Amino acid sequence: MVEAIIEAAVALRNAGQAEQARTLLLEQLEGHPQHARLHYQLAWTHDVLGLERAAVPYYEKSLALGLPPEDQAGALLGLGSTYRTLGEYERAKAILAQGMAEFPDRREFPVFYAMALHNLGDHSEAMGILLEQLADTSADEGIRSYSKAIAFYADKLEQIWD
Repeated sequence: MVEAIIEAAVALRNAGQAEQARTLLLEQLEGHPQHARLHYQLAWTHDVLGLERAAVPYYEKSLALGLPPEDQAGALLGLGSTYRTLGEYERAKAILAQGMAEFPDRREFPVFYAMALHNLGDHSEAMGILLEQLADTSADEGIRSYSKAIAFYADKLEQIWD
């Protein structure tokens, strides 16, 4: 029953009816306060509504309760990204680093991690990470032809060659 309500709320959110989704999820949470996916979907819905600060406790609770891997990845990314948008850059960096460690094949984590590094003033490392992602994933013919050079220079942006 709860899972069906969650899916209905996700469909509402995807259809641009995030406030209705939020109401539906909050109603379910009253009867199921320890349901991790309810907390996760509430967090996501709050983010969609621009209520980032209100999303944080739902993300945190969902992670504390334990989620299936796909939702775990989404919650870590959502929480890290939300911390970043709230100016909590060190917290964002830590959560996104956790996501990279737990989900090393998920390329979205290094990209969001690079954003947090940028906010922390570590522009060279941030740019290097983004260049590596670009070199590894671009389908653009020009990028592909220079992917080895781009990857090579990714961690040498400050180096001057004699």
